[in-house]
Amino acid sequence: MNALETRSVLSSELPRGIPTSEPRVVKKYPNRRLYDTVESRYITLADIRRLVMDKVDFVVIDKKSQHDITRSILLQVIAEQEHTGEPLMSQDFLAQIIRCYGGTAQALVGNYLEQSLKMLCSQQSLFDDHARDASSDTDEAVAALTQENIERWRAAQEDIFKTMSGRAAADLTDGPREDAREERI
Repeated sequence: MNALETRSVLSSELPRGIPTSEPRVVKKYPNRRLYDTVESRYITLADIRRLVMDKVDFVVIDKKSQHDITRSILLQVIAEQEHTGEPLMSQDFLAQIIRCYGGTAQALVGNYLEQSLKMLCSQQSLFDDHARDASSDTDEAVAALTQENIERWRAAQEDIFKTMSGRAAADLTDGPREDAREERI
């Protein structure tokens, strides 16, 4: 048991998707323990994962500094999942992600990966719907969704390249105009 684990929690014990105007607050104390202010109890990374899976809006606040450390905690959940289960991300993928930090395309890569995952999840949802329909042929459903994915990926890539090309062209055309204006003055 690691320092963040205090007890195992059944998913039925966590309030599910109760709509609120404010996100649920989880406090991280200096002793590395996480405290759920809604349930008034210490929770584990497994509980944080359950909140994510149940689509509960939450924020993790460092008790000492009062900084939002939600991203850091989510990265810990991912690291734990990668360590204990079947890894989702290959070593090469992780190395490529690290190489993207600090580069000119950092924001682009982050947005691209986020949109790609959203598209993948929506496709998975469609596939699950097709699989539930007993009258549909699974092979035909997979082929149709694969073709749809290919078309969506192509469209997304074209949009990205157009955006990148547009920025590069704007930089080239805007740059000389600024210089020309300065020379006239």
